[in-house]
Amino acid sequence: MSRPFTLFTGQWADLPFEEVCRLASSWGYDGLEIATWGDHFEVDRALSEDGYLAGRREMLKKYGLACWAISCHLVGQAVCDHPIDERHQGILPARIWGDGSPEGVRQRAAAEVKDTARAAAEFGVETVIGFTGSSIWHTVAMFPPVPESMIARGYADFAERWNPILDVFDAQGVRFAHEVHPSEIAYDFWTAHRALEAVGHRSAFGLNFDPSHFVWQDLDPVAFLGEFADRIYHVDCKEARKRLDGRNGRLGSHLPWGDPRRGWDFVSAGRGNVPWEDVFRMLNSIGYDGPISVEWEDAGMDRLAGAPQALAYLRQFDFDPPSASFDAAFSSGG
Repeated sequence: MSRPFTLFTGQWADLPFEEVCRLASSWGYDGLEIATWGDHFEVDRALSEDGYLAGRREMLKKYGLACWAISCHLVGQAVCDHPIDERHQGILPARIWGDGSPEGVRQRAAAEVKDTARAAAEFGVETVIGFTGSSIWHTVAMFPPVPESMIARGYADFAERWNPILDVFDAQGVRFAHEVHPSEIAYDFWTAHRALEAVGHRSAFGLNFDPSHFVWQDLDPVAFLGEFADRIYHVDCKEARKRLDGRNGRLGSHLPWGDPRRGWDFVSAGRGNVPWEDVFRMLNSIGYDGPISVEWEDAGMDRLAGAPQALAYLRQFDFDPPSASFDAAFSSGG
């Protein structure tokens, strides 16, 4: 279908932005999904420093690349999260962490996501990808027993914190694509429905589709595309592979990525359990014509090999739907 293929720069933020541009271009990518960490896209500089955005545009142009989406996953995580702790300090800019007071962190994170919408609009990008965080994810095991009122407060908290953010997105003509992902307010079919209901199904709030998170939860990623067809604002291609052998558990056992005792792991696209051809056929069916972004994560494979291989693997499925039904040729026309 000739969709643009992009590389998500989040897992490459240890490299200078120009080096990521050079690598992506040399591998045949059409553009980047640019992360707002490392030196790749600094929101505060984008809004305050003359020439910053022009410099980013020139860098992309130099390597024949474009940008259709910006990621604010890390800052977005802190908007709703409870608790706020040293994990967040490790992923947030110092100016957002501040003194570490939880509510202060949440408020500064929310302001930064609003500024990301403003910076995206100035950059000519209409989609921001990210996480929302969740004040109730820590209750997922449902013990100690969790009253429904507590879950309801979690979705109310999400709406209270994100509706003012989405007001800015509306004003800027930018959409937020929430990545459906464990640890977020929406992590499966039913929580995605509930999150959309919480914000009144407003058009500024849609979904980033990443099938890797459906695989290890034993959910159907293709059915998800069909069910939320009008809310698929962006697609990330990340892969997962299960090894649920009776000892390796679905919850990961607090083991690091790549440990053979894990019940599942992220792997390079084409090396796991995502039914990619079915995914792309459904993307055709729902009329998704936006970018296909390769999010490369594989603890057992070098990224310099994995990223170009993933691109080559996925491109084979980006075929056009037919212009006429195959059985039309059987008709006599009489």
